[in-house]
Amino acid sequence: MLGISQDVTERKRAERALRESQQLLQAIIDNSTAVIYVKDLQGSYLMVNRRYEEIFHLTREAVLGKTDHDVFSQEAADAFRAMDQRVVAAGTALTEEEVAPHDDGPHTYISVKCPLWDNAGKPYAVFGISTDITERKRLEQQLLQSQRMEAVGRLAGGVAHDFNNLLTVIIGESELMLASLAPNDPLRAQIEAIDSSAQRAADLTRQLLAFSRKQVLQPKVLDLNTIVTDLGKMLRRLIGEDVELINRLSSNLGRVKADPGQIEQIIVNLAINARDAMPRGGTLTIETNNTKLDDQYASQHPEVRPGDQVMLAVSDTGTGMDREMQSRIFEPFFTTKERGKGTGLGLATVYGVVKQSEGHIWVYSEPGRGTTFKVYLPKVEEPAEVTRRSAGRSSSAGGSETVLVVEDDDGVRGVVRQVMSSAGYTVMECKNAEQALSMSGSYSGHIHLMVTDVIMPGASGRELAQKITALRPGIRVLYMSGYTDNAIVHHGVLDEGVAFIEKPFTPDRLLHKVREVLNT
Repeated sequence: MLGISQDVTERKRAERALRESQQLLQAIIDNSTAVIYVKDLQGSYLMVNRRYEEIFHLTREAVLGKTDHDVFSQEAADAFRAMDQRVVAAGTALTEEEVAPHDDGPHTYISVKCPLWDNAGKPYAVFGISTDITERKRLEQQLLQSQRMEAVGRLAGGVAHDFNNLLTVIIGESELMLASLAPNDPLRAQIEAIDSSAQRAADLTRQLLAFSRKQVLQPKVLDLNTIVTDLGKMLRRLIGEDVELINRLSSNLGRVKADPGQIEQIIVNLAINARDAMPRGGTLTIETNNTKLDDQYASQHPEVRPGDQVMLAVSDTGTGMDREMQSRIFEPFFTTKERGKGTGLGLATVYGVVKQSEGHIWVYSEPGRGTTFKVYLPKVEEPAEVTRRSAGRSSSAGGSETVLVVEDDDGVRGVVRQVMSSAGYTVMECKNAEQALSMSGSYSGHIHLMVTDVIMPGASGRELAQKITALRPGIRVLYMSGYTDNAIVHHGVLDEGVAFIEKPFTPDRLLHKVREVLNT
């Protein structure tokens, strides 16, 4: 009997190492978060990993031997096939973005594909790795949109600032002229037209400042339900009889800290926008509720601070918007209305007010299915302050006190002097802080009030006020400005105890504000 023995230990060791290597490679491929696949030159799948199965809800058995045209839509399959062919033709790895259909809509992938070569140096397959970058693309688009809005906002704020001094002069001079004319004077109609146009321009600049977050806020602790209820009659007049108004207000709504006038502006602007989206009538629903924006929501909306929020939602049953329109609705001067019907500043104003109030606004809409705007404001634990909408002013108030007016703009200073003098006040005027300090030091009488611009060359109104009050304890100070400045505000919020009047103002409003400050 003849026996032959051969030592196969090394071969067995090599086979085991090969199996382990293959198992390791398969484990790496299957545990990758990227979609990995191999297709032959005809486009048939030779291999897919576990992530492919999970993403597209297909088993390997259902995919292997099939092409993209068997799995995806015609449009997507054609695009995939075209890239595969470009890779083979190039003979090297290529990186491109591809769009694949998903249950929740199309997703964007960054795909790296390269040809596989046989021993003869000929390509026989295409190897691909695709990573889902949909969320990254969405965040990039949000960031770009935010940066664009910031840039436009800075421009708008600068323009509004320059206009406010001009409008203060135009409004002041026109109203002073009207006060001096007889009711039947032929010039009255022309001057009234000037005044009316200036008031409309003032409204536009106010909206620009709101969008650019440069208006001065005077926040209070508010119950949004009270504001919505108080606005009820006005809203019904605004939206018309063919639109039904429904309020769904939470019975245990939390409080927010915001400027009540600005919150009213948000609601009114959203209601007008909803009305315009329902030309044949419909339903306008205003809803309030408590909610919480968690870390996951904040990660998807970079400008959001997570935490307890109070939500204000305004919904309509109107025409709705597509995604392109939704991406632009908060831009100033963007409008879908006919020329001459709307300034395109309503929603831009809403956006600016919400952002300056440290809130968040989001829009949900589909063409033909209406629109919902949701405003989120941080919840506070303080009790609500009593707020009531202004019922208007009585006749102009005057006085006999001495007032020091400090304003570097000659036109504005002249208007303030005329208004105050005609109301009985003794007026001293200066164009800067240096002159004001000199005049105050040399004047032997009592100065009851200083009315000063906030932003002046040399020294700010706040710096001047600190020096004046040190020289004349008890003097009252009224600041005037058409723009936020860190001298009297922080993050757009008026410092506590500071008296302020916003430019442009009317003579009547100036006199009432002066009287209010003197009487406190």
